Amino acid sequence: MAGNGTFGKPKIEEKSRVRLKPPTLYHVLMHNDDYTTMQFVVEVLQKVFSKPLAEANRIMFNIHTQGQGLCGTYPFEIAETKVAKVHSLAREEGFPLRCSLKEA
Repeated sequence: MAGNGTFGKPKIEEKSRVRLKPPTLYHVLMHNDDYTTMQFVVEVLQKVFSKPLAEANRIMFNIHTQGQGLCGTYPFEIAETKVAKVHSLAREEGFPLRCSLKEA
């Protein structure tokens, strides 16, 4: 059998090191307005952001007293989807509730 010159020689594989950096995170902020009910805000925080009732109430109170509240911190695509869901739910109910993104 004719050899190809590699028999008995160790095979050397080059390993490339790929460093994945974590995705940039974004804060989802909910803003106060004079029309959206506190109960609706609490419901949205529970439904869209999976907040327990006590935490949803705390965030709602921050929104009401400080003008805005932090709903969560997520990679861009998830944050963007949550903002769109909040806006959609609010429009369905006739509320002007607004969320925004801010780089964390």
